[in-house]
Amino acid sequence: MDRDAILLTPGPLTTTLRTKLAMLKDWGSWDAEFNALTAGVRERLLDIVHGQETHVVVPLQGSGTFSVEAAVATLVPKNGHVLVPDNGAYCKRAAKLSQMMGRRATVMPVPEDAPIDAAAVEKHLAADPGITHVILIHCETGTGVENPLAAVAAVCEKHGKGLIVDAMSSFAALPIDARKVRFDALIAASGKCLEGVPGMGFVFIRQAVLEGCAGNSQSLAMDLHDQHVYMAKTGQWRFTPPTHVVAALSEAIAQFVEEGGQPARLARYVDNCRTLVEGMAKLGFRPFLRPEVQAPIIVTFHAPAHAAYDFKKFYAAAKARGFILYPGKLTQVETFRVGCIGAIGRNEMQQAVNAVADALREMGIPSGAPAL
Repeated sequence: MDRDAILLTPGPLTTTLRTKLAMLKDWGSWDAEFNALTAGVRERLLDIVHGQETHVVVPLQGSGTFSVEAAVATLVPKNGHVLVPDNGAYCKRAAKLSQMMGRRATVMPVPEDAPIDAAAVEKHLAADPGITHVILIHCETGTGVENPLAAVAAVCEKHGKGLIVDAMSSFAALPIDARKVRFDALIAASGKCLEGVPGMGFVFIRQAVLEGCAGNSQSLAMDLHDQHVYMAKTGQWRFTPPTHVVAALSEAIAQFVEEGGQPARLARYVDNCRTLVEGMAKLGFRPFLRPEVQAPIIVTFHAPAHAAYDFKKFYAAAKARGFILYPGKLTQVETFRVGCIGAIGRNEMQQAVNAVADALREMGIPSGAPAL
């Protein structure tokens, strides 16, 4: 095969040649040219959420989860208490990392196939005034469900609670406007809907709460307040930055702007999602979520009921045809996931459906229909 496999995953994603080529230059981490590159990336990130007047953005080395952990440690005081509405695997991870850092965490269970209900969040806040923060996963990529950011933000603002948003899989695709939605922190990463490469997260922090974050974090490397203060003073990262990742992200953001920004990216992903779901339906596959709660980021499909189905063989057959699928994250039913994001369009999605059809034929499975 003369091309890289298409990554139909929630990240890392398929990137453009321009983004790949941006990584061919070596940068000095203290050099003025690299400092300017970092400053430019931070400025354009703030533009995407319309946050120039209200927020700062603090980059951090590592995967997205590094930045989620850093945000919780930096924003939530050691005696703080977080509420985590839980409708999937990444919600559970947010609760676990909060508890591991010594913060009290209350989990609010929600069915995996349903979005979080802002009214239920409000009941929890009213019942326990000791809760200081809510952690919301905007798009729960364990299933693909979109949670109601604006409604939950309004409840948190009404009750004077801090809101920490994990927007890992939604930022730059789903609309987020800091002028309309109040959040204390919002977390995303380079290798998701901006279509950069993995290796760097970033956290938007509301300026009004920033000063009060000093000394909260028990970590040296992951103290976002300290990182911000140092960057503001020197223009530099405190510790060795992922220079090639920053360069790739800068180039990816330029392409994001050229494409038409968030509305254009969302439109392409919506088209990808529609092409995928309609094509898979013709093969008998059924999505796990109802259409009205499905975000156009990643689609969870029920596994075929046929006795010959085995995910590892199915994965290998699709990979041999140039497409990387993703295993399911659910514990109760067998599923697999297909991402709709990355530097791909309708043609690649239709080719992916064709590859799945070929994989089924190879395995002797006449239909992708689940046992429902």
